[in-house]
Amino acid sequence: MPGLEEPQVGASVDPEEVARFDRLAATWWDTQGPMKPLHRFNPVRVDYLKELLAARPRGDSRPTGQPDRPLEGLEILDIGCGAGILSEALAKLGAEVTGIDPAPTNIAVARLHAGEAGLTIDYRQTTAEALAEEKRRYDVVLAMEVVEHVRDVKAFIATAASLVRPGGVLVAATINRTLKSYALAIVGAEYVLRWLPRGTHDWEHFVTPRELRLALRAGSLKILEETGVTYSPLTGTWRRSRDLDVNYMIAAERRA
Repeated sequence: MPGLEEPQVGASVDPEEVARFDRLAATWWDTQGPMKPLHRFNPVRVDYLKELLAARPRGDSRPTGQPDRPLEGLEILDIGCGAGILSEALAKLGAEVTGIDPAPTNIAVARLHAGEAGLTIDYRQTTAEALAEEKRRYDVVLAMEVVEHVRDVKAFIATAASLVRPGGVLVAATINRTLKSYALAIVGAEYVLRWLPRGTHDWEHFVTPRELRLALRAGSLKILEETGVTYSPLTGTWRRSRDLDVNYMIAAERRA
């Protein structure tokens, strides 16, 4: 798209990864295109976030969520928002969402789609490091399917953690570095089933739950809970599980 700025670069941002997803930007909302697996995966993470966050207290006397808007009153930062698949779902649940991504075309597509859907989402072409320099703080910071694409996991998590308000939470979703994840997330998803373009993931960049826990604790966060996410080939759906061998999510809190 003409007139777009160059991709933003921060200490944790891998320019090659930014360029890869920027090239896919126009296909983000094609539910049968390269992002089809993410569209299928999205409901399980939205349900998890709704369950985790709906009962959390809101600061500054903000309203608590209503049944049809359970996240109302929560300010959520979606790091690496892409074209807004998760951001839009959370905005529909009442959250005040800021979505950031260093890839300019992603943000352009996200803004266009949100406008067509009648949603107000603050999309910005920027990085977590830039927001941290501005001393921004949020009730919830999300790093969903982002950690495995950054240069320095520990530095990235430290930056993301600094964006969490006291009493707020950080939720990260990523892929474990196991032989099982290599077989399923790379060989199976990229080469056999062709769910994703080849080269989408690098197994060496996958992050174990222990590594992620250590990074979160180093960021002065307390681990709240962790859950695995597994795929059912019979139903074609994802569900939460105790199995953390491939996909998993960890939630951590900054104490008030």
